[in-house]
Amino acid sequence: MSKPLLTAAAVALAFVLSACGAKQQGGPDPNAPAPVGVIVVRTEPVTLTTELSGRTSASLVSEVRPQVSGVVKARLFQEGSSVRAGQSLYQIDPSTYRASLDSATAALAQASATATSAKLKADRYKELVAINAVSRQDNDDAQAAAQAAAANVQAQRAAVQQAQINLGYTRVQSPISGRIGKSSVTPGALVTAGQAAPLATVQNLDRIYVDVTQSASDLLKLRRDMAAGTVGGPNSAQVRLILEDGSTYPQPGTLAFSDVTVDAGTGSVGLRAIFPNPNGALLPGLYVRAQLVQGVATAGILVPQAAVSRDPRGSATVYLVDAAGKAQLRPITAARTVGDKWLVTAGLKPGERVIVEGLQKVRPGAAVKPAPIVAAR
Repeated sequence: MSKPLLTAAAVALAFVLSACGAKQQGGPDPNAPAPVGVIVVRTEPVTLTTELSGRTSASLVSEVRPQVSGVVKARLFQEGSSVRAGQSLYQIDPSTYRASLDSATAALAQASATATSAKLKADRYKELVAINAVSRQDNDDAQAAAQAAAANVQAQRAAVQQAQINLGYTRVQSPISGRIGKSSVTPGALVTAGQAAPLATVQNLDRIYVDVTQSASDLLKLRRDMAAGTVGGPNSAQVRLILEDGSTYPQPGTLAFSDVTVDAGTGSVGLRAIFPNPNGALLPGLYVRAQLVQGVATAGILVPQAAVSRDPRGSATVYLVDAAGKAQLRPITAARTVGDKWLVTAGLKPGERVIVEGLQKVRPGAAVKPAPIVAAR
C-alpha cells in the first residue's frame, strides 16, 4: 500500500476515536441523582366499599297447589304472562263438590225443621210442667232435645260452609300478583289436595332481593374500627349492582338487613339488599355483585397502586424521599384498594413524599431528583 493511503487511513481512524471519546465524555453522568415523580402524602375522608357476590331472588314467590282433589278441566292463563291476585288459573271438575254442597244444604234444612219441632215441644212442656201436667223428667228430656237439635243446626250450617269453600277451591286462584311460569299439568290431569308438586309458580318481580354473604371477621374488624373512631358510620345506605356481563344496573338499591347469626359452616353473615325492578330487567337466579358502602375512613391515606411493591413475603413497601433527597424503603400496611389506589392504614405520615414514577432506577439510599406529580391525585 502506498504511503499516502496509509496516512489517510490513520487520519480517519484518529478522527473516529476522537469522536467516540467525545461522545463518552458528553454522555449522562451515572452518579447523577435519578429523576423521579413523587406525591405528597395527605389524609382525607375515604368512603369504604366492599363488593360481594350473590344471587337475585323475587320479593314474593307463591307455588300454586290445589286445595281439593279432582281432574283439571281447563287451564285459564297463558304461561309466562302477568297475573293478578285472585285471578283463576285452573278449573277442577266441580261436579262432586257441587253435589256435596247440595247434600249439605238439604241436611241443614232437615236439621232446621227438626230444631223447630223440638223447640215447640220444649216450650209446651215448660208450660205443662208448671201445672204438673207432665213430669219433670219429660220436660228435661224435651229441653235437652231442643238444645241438641239447635246444635245440629249449627253443625249442618258449618258443613254447608265447608262444602261452599271446597266448591270455590275448584277454581284455583293466584295468591299474589306477578309473572307466572310454565304449567306442570294439562287439562285431564288428576291433582290432589296439598300435593308436593306445584301446578305453577307465580313470582312478583316489582322488587328484587339480592342475598350476599360477608366474612364475619371483616365485619368484626369494621366494627372495631368504628368503635376506635378511625372509621365513621356509612354516609349512604345505597347499594350498586354489577351484573354478570360487567355492566352496572342503573337503579340503586338499599340494604334491607344483616343477619343476626354467623353461619357455622362458612363463617359468614348474610346480607340482603332490595332493588326496584320496574321494567323486569332483573330475573331471579342471576349471578351479580353488590357494592355496599360500609363506612368512611375519617383520616385515610391513599397511594397509587404503581407506588406499592410487594416483597417475597407479600408485605407492601414504598420508596420515600427523605430530607436529604435520598430514596428510603418503607414497609406499609395496605390491605384494601379504593378505586385505583391503595388505602394505607400504617407506615406513612402526612407530608412524606412517596415515589410513584421512576422506581426502576431507584435503590435504597441512592440520591434522587424528585418532581411532584399533580395528575396522580
